Amino acid sequence: MTERDMSELTAPARRPYKIGYAPGAYDLFHIGHLNILRHARSQCDYLVAGVVSDEMAEVAKGRRPVIPLVERLEIVRSVRYVDAAFVETVPDKVETWRQVRFDVIFKGDDWRGTPKGDRLEKDFAAHGVDVVYFPYTVHTSSTQLRRALDALAEPPAAEQRG
Repeated sequence: MTERDMSELTAPARRPYKIGYAPGAYDLFHIGHLNILRHARSQCDYLVAGVVSDEMAEVAKGRRPVIPLVERLEIVRSVRYVDAAFVETVPDKVETWRQVRFDVIFKGDDWRGTPKGDRLEKDFAAHGVDVVYFPYTVHTSSTQLRRALDALAEPPAAEQRG
C-alpha cells in the first residue's frame, strides 16, 4: 500500500453512500476485518455487516468457521463502526441486497479483477449498487491464523513416529 493509498483511507470521512454493506465470514476476527469495517463506515452513513452462516462458510470455503456464528455475530455487532449485523444464509448477494437494500457493497481488493468480483460488479450494476474495494491485509488472514492453530495442534514429529 502506498502513502497515497493510506492518506485516502485516513482522510476525513466522505460519506457518499447512505447504507453500506460489508459481508464476510469474520472468523478468527483480526485487524484485516477491523480495517474493512472501519474504512467501510467512513464511506457510508449506516453500515450493515453481513456475517455468513456456518453452512454458507462451509460451502464457500470448504470448511466450517472455527468460531460459531452466534459468537462471530456478537463480535461483529460489538465493533463501533457497525450499525447492524445481518446473517447471510444464501450465496446470492443480489438476494441479500433484496433483504437489506444497501447502496454499496464493500469487499477486499483480493476480489478485484477475479471472476467472482467481475460477476459481483455486473450483478450490482443492474441494481444501481456500487462495489467498492479496500486494500486486503496481506500479513494477516483467517486462513493464516487457522494454519498456525493447526500446526500448534499437531504432535511433534517424534511423537508421531512413537
